[in-house]
Amino acid sequence: MDRTALVVGVTGIAGQNSAHALLQKGFRVVGLSRSAKDPVPGVEHVYADVLDTSSIEAAVAGKGITDLVFTTWQRQDTEAENIAVNGAMLQNTVDALGNTAQLQHAVLVTGLKHYLGPFEAYAKAPAETPFRESQERLPFDNFYYTQEDILFAAAERQGFTWSVHRPHTMIGYALGNAMNMGVTLAIYGSICRETGEPFVFPGGPQQYNGVTDITDARLLGRHVAWSATAPEARNEAFNTVNGEVFRWRQMWKRVAEGLGVEAAEYSGEPTPLEDRMGHADDVWARLVERDGLAPYKATDLASWWHTDADLGRTVETFADMGKSRKAGFLDYQDSADSFLDLFATLREKKIIPSV
Repeated sequence: MDRTALVVGVTGIAGQNSAHALLQKGFRVVGLSRSAKDPVPGVEHVYADVLDTSSIEAAVAGKGITDLVFTTWQRQDTEAENIAVNGAMLQNTVDALGNTAQLQHAVLVTGLKHYLGPFEAYAKAPAETPFRESQERLPFDNFYYTQEDILFAAAERQGFTWSVHRPHTMIGYALGNAMNMGVTLAIYGSICRETGEPFVFPGGPQQYNGVTDITDARLLGRHVAWSATAPEARNEAFNTVNGEVFRWRQMWKRVAEGLGVEAAEYSGEPTPLEDRMGHADDVWARLVERDGLAPYKATDLASWWHTDADLGRTVETFADMGKSRKAGFLDYQDSADSFLDLFATLREKKIIPSV
């Protein structure tokens, strides 16, 4: 395949897995990030600040970019700032590529806040479940909507096709990622195993008992690679989830078993991790020294606030994959295996202790 994809945010959970899938599809992959941490094998890495168009142009000049996969974002204090900053990041990228390349296709990865609303109005008026791509936008400002509009306008102006992916909570290998519940639960379970603290579900009863789903980051990567090449996926938005649903009251036991800890009885009330894990770095330092783990702090690996937000939702959250199925994407991922495979990888890489 004579196509070269630029993956923006290549060291993040969505970027890494998209890069792997694109390489397997036959793409040459150029990965753009701000720093040289966690290089992805097989990827040519370049470095730039996506808030600076000239920086991007310098990084990608002469690379022959034909495809864009945009997976990065920066959280701001308000949604107005989210719109300004994250909109500028995408606008700068498509502008830079418009000056230095002839794009054929661009992929934008957003998420289910498309249906749930931004942080400031989160779940105040969510769409009906299961979320479907045909549902109207919510009546709130949302940087996902801004990014989509920027993408659509650039595609029309520059003559490329596009696809949008809306994953749910992503489970997969990435370190220091703000949105990776799988690694956070692995750190939490390992701490409970070490200290004897109860491994209790930290979220609310609506999530514990309700129907939900997740997105395996490997499946997201395969979905991205499919949408970049399938004619049926051109100029379409897709939900990206594993293709099955579960209840956390069932899944929590599987997660606990995978971490070698006993699932505690659920109290029926939220017990947020951010309130309980103030000692995490001290405990983790002991584990690192005793078990020869990679020299990270717990707070370098876990994102207590984001897992609390996901598991503390007061509304049901799951997405329909029918549109992708009709278009020819038939991939599926067992959700328990999403967690168990991740835990095995974290042990292999000496990120968490063996059981």
